[in-house]
Amino acid sequence: MKIRDIMSREIACVSADDTVEKAAQLMRIYNVGSIPVCAQNSVIGIITDRDIALRAVSVGDDGYIQVKKVMTANPVVGSPDMDVDDAVRLMSENQIRRLPIVENNTLVGMVSLGDISVEPKLQDEAKIALKNISKPAENRFS
Repeated sequence: MKIRDIMSREIACVSADDTVEKAAQLMRIYNVGSIPVCAQNSVIGIITDRDIALRAVSVGDDGYIQVKKVMTANPVVGSPDMDVDDAVRLMSENQIRRLPIVENNTLVGMVSLGDISVEPKLQDEAKIALKNISKPAENRFS
């Protein structure tokens, strides 16, 4: 199965100069935990609810801090033509739960571990990915 068969196509984006508050509002509206950061539809970063909690709120910043100060730059991305198994492997290796999908340098979709897990044929792959994603990683904020 290809990623294009399971990816979400309606994606909200923020710019690096938008506020964290705007990113959080979009997360609430779309009921997602991450938003790609784009410059003319090219993915330059990703901001997650965890980024907001750990890199902004926990250090006392308000919601008006710019996205570029808390986002993860140059995120791992996939392509719509990659096999779901390859995406699962990529997500596992990089310990990520959400993967922006890019074609011709343009954001065309998003796939999450949840998208993979609801597909009956892919539930074993989702379990393996979750196990690898959930392994403790070294402290990245030291």
